[in-house]
Amino acid sequence: MDPRAPADDPAAGDATAGDATAGDPAAGDTTAGDPTAGDPTAGDATAGDPAAGDATAGDPTAGDATAGDPAAGDATAGDPAAGDATAGDPAGDPVSGCGPLLFLQALQRLWSTRQLRQLQEEAWRGFAALADPLAGLLDMLDGSRGWRGRGPSLEAWVARELKRWLQARPHPGPPQGGPGLRQLQARAVKILVESPPALVEPLVSIFQLQDADRSPLLAHVHRLRQEGRFKEAVVLSTKLRLQPHLDVEEMSTPLLLQDKLGLVERYVDGFPGLQRRLLSLLDSWCRPGFDVHVVARRHPQAAWRPDRLSPRVLSRQVLRLRERFGLDPALCPHVVTQQRLASLRYLCYKRLVERSLSQESWVEHVHGLVGQNEWLQEQLLQLLASHDDAAVVAQCALDLSLPEGRLPATVVTELSRLRLQGSAAEAPSEGRTDDCYQLPIAREDIRFLASWEDLARHEAELLQPGQVVSVDLEWRPSFGVGGRPQASLMQVAVEGRVFLLDLPQLLSPARGQEPQAFSQLVSRLLADPSITKLGYGMAGDLRSLGASCPALAQAQKQLRGSLDLLQVHKQLRVVDAPAPGVDGAAGPRGLSLLVQQVLGKPLDKTQQLSNWDRRPLGEEQLVYAAADAYCLLEVYWALCREPARFHLSGDLGRSLRPGRSEKPPLPQQALAYPQQVARQEGRIVLTSGLPYHKLNSCTCPQLQAQLGAGRCLAVDCSLKAQQQAKAVIRHFNVRVTQDDIFSRCQACNCDQYLKVSKDMMKQLVRLSGHREGPGRTGEEAAQSEDELETGSAPEEPPGPCTYDPPCRWLEEADLQTRVPATLGSGAQLQLSGVPAGVLRRPGLRHFYCCTGCGKVFWEGSHLRRVAANFRDILQMAPGIPEPSQALGPAGSPS
Repeated sequence: MDPRAPADDPAAGDATAGDATAGDPAAGDTTAGDPTAGDPTAGDATAGDPAAGDATAGDPTAGDATAGDPAAGDATAGDPAAGDATAGDPAGDPVSGCGPLLFLQALQRLWSTRQLRQLQEEAWRGFAALADPLAGLLDMLDGSRGWRGRGPSLEAWVARELKRWLQARPHPGPPQGGPGLRQLQARAVKILVESPPALVEPLVSIFQLQDADRSPLLAHVHRLRQEGRFKEAVVLSTKLRLQPHLDVEEMSTPLLLQDKLGLVERYVDGFPGLQRRLLSLLDSWCRPGFDVHVVARRHPQAAWRPDRLSPRVLSRQVLRLRERFGLDPALCPHVVTQQRLASLRYLCYKRLVERSLSQESWVEHVHGLVGQNEWLQEQLLQLLASHDDAAVVAQCALDLSLPEGRLPATVVTELSRLRLQGSAAEAPSEGRTDDCYQLPIAREDIRFLASWEDLARHEAELLQPGQVVSVDLEWRPSFGVGGRPQASLMQVAVEGRVFLLDLPQLLSPARGQEPQAFSQLVSRLLADPSITKLGYGMAGDLRSLGASCPALAQAQKQLRGSLDLLQVHKQLRVVDAPAPGVDGAAGPRGLSLLVQQVLGKPLDKTQQLSNWDRRPLGEEQLVYAAADAYCLLEVYWALCREPARFHLSGDLGRSLRPGRSEKPPLPQQALAYPQQVARQEGRIVLTSGLPYHKLNSCTCPQLQAQLGAGRCLAVDCSLKAQQQAKAVIRHFNVRVTQDDIFSRCQACNCDQYLKVSKDMMKQLVRLSGHREGPGRTGEEAAQSEDELETGSAPEEPPGPCTYDPPCRWLEEADLQTRVPATLGSGAQLQLSGVPAGVLRRPGLRHFYCCTGCGKVFWEGSHLRRVAANFRDILQMAPGIPEPSQALGPAGSPS
């Protein structure tokens, strides 16, 4: 008989042995009551020997039918904890008082019949009867070969069960460190070197092998590595705590090549010295000119993944490990240098191309990044030499005291002229504030609050119920090389005034109770639903606030009555969109773009990347911080006054955090917009609550006249959106066909599309690309994250094209401009929502763009999911096949 249970049996080898289906104590081996069974001295040489061909072994019809049956008078049957008075009598119990191998053979009968509960009971009784259970386990493993194969084995199950038994009732074994334990450990180590993974953990635990002689264990680990079993070697070393005796580079390199960094992290966990060596190893792979193929050739048995070992991926892993283990940045100089170079390029772009960074801030940041690093100094000189504006480059060289010998001749000439003039004036490109948004309040209405007394003096203004406030934060950019930045300034704007809260002072532990008082005031502001809080990318700002003030770590959960204008911005449609920047400079983005679209002028962002930790703050910084917050109020008021101008519904409350906020007050004018659309396009207004009652109330005859009788339907807001849609379709008895799905744009409800070939879409995306820097602000990062989410690729590869709305191909004549890609209707194509991976998808042939808002769609799996969700509605129309028949593997716009 094979000592192993069938490998495909889900119950086999189950260490829990608590399966309720195997718990019938009457279902045991009926031959177990025969005192001669399995006893080689009893005259029956074949009894209990599975290899001897005994036809009665394990036969329920053979032997004593009452054995193990609680109804037959054995009160202890089925209870492993019961003190069986006959435990030492071999005539009453086959597993008691016998040798370990006979004990294993007796268990084998139950193992083969999959009676795990009775198997556990018999095993626990047998452990108690053995004179030395630890030595007995080793005897079983020495005398059996079933555990050496693959798949679950009885021996591994016994080892795990013995571990549980010892934990439940400690057995007095040999003293730790004594000769008896050392002898057992030596035997266990010999077995361990041949053990499958299922036996390793119980053997290590039972025999305390982490304290055993290291030599044979280390030899076994080296043998595993030579055989290419790198994962087993690391796992075993981790369990036995062998890490200090092994070379971390030899152990971790094959796993790093196989993209198993998680195992390596667990391997070095708890060993700071190994953590530092691992970080240095990974950093060495990021040095310029390093070829990972050389390392891979030294480990031919490791199936490595080149795509996971690019310098960019490795750099991110190095920075993550450094932060996780709290290690010194000096351990990864190559990664830090490369990151500084990326930041240097970004700063040069912001200063020399966009002209959106002041000279003072640029010089301060560049000094901090370059320092005395000669290689970075050389890179900076190359970046400056590649720029065409000699006057700007000369000013930069003068402020940084760069050596003239490495500068172009035109720059040296300009530098000499500047020195003769003795001028340190800003470059001519600055001073553009007249073209930017101007703060409409007086300078004295900007209040800098740096103490609790200042906060208490203005508490009533900050917490006035029913008002609208805007919230913003500023922090010193770290460009990813100085850890997570702490918020330096919190701006709170109310009508006619801006308060600048000095966070380093208010949160300083040396200020006594001030940090607690500050956090309480901010919590009251955020939690008051009557105060409408405006922001732009509020989630990122609140995370930064929580990181700076632990008492506000749950600020996002406390928030009530908030409106994130970033979400409103995504719904905004502006026909006369602002033109992009000229001279290679990128146009406004983020909040600056929203301000330009709504108020006519962008924000002046030259102080955005300034040093916000510096005290006192400069006058330009104070004005910039105040404008950054106050512009949110003016944008909100403008949108409320003219929602139709921006193609908004008028109900800005739809952008509020669901379930946690109240809707801000909207003017009566905003309510008229849906009625106008319904009347002009012959549509029905779907609404609920107060707007529904107003539209159907006799107190608003003008609204009733605009809408017309029966043109408004109340929907049940307690239902989910899908259920609401089905209820509306059934109410109006609408017959829906598959062609109706996505026949209108999800964003603007337009029903006119243009089909765009993949090649043209690639060209348009390439032309629209703009450079991104590593030090984005909170609002830009929040916007970028959301764009990636909304343009995500479908879950399944595209199949046959099943979405084919009636539309014509996009031609050059349809484009008003190619950069940015703008249609003749004025709608700008939303190319930022098209991931690069979608453009490389082999089965994708074309895209669809909405002529109303410019949103881009492509074929994915969304259509099939929608058709499946509305299957009962689609079946109402005769002749429509099941969605699974009508669609290919994936076919819908995503």
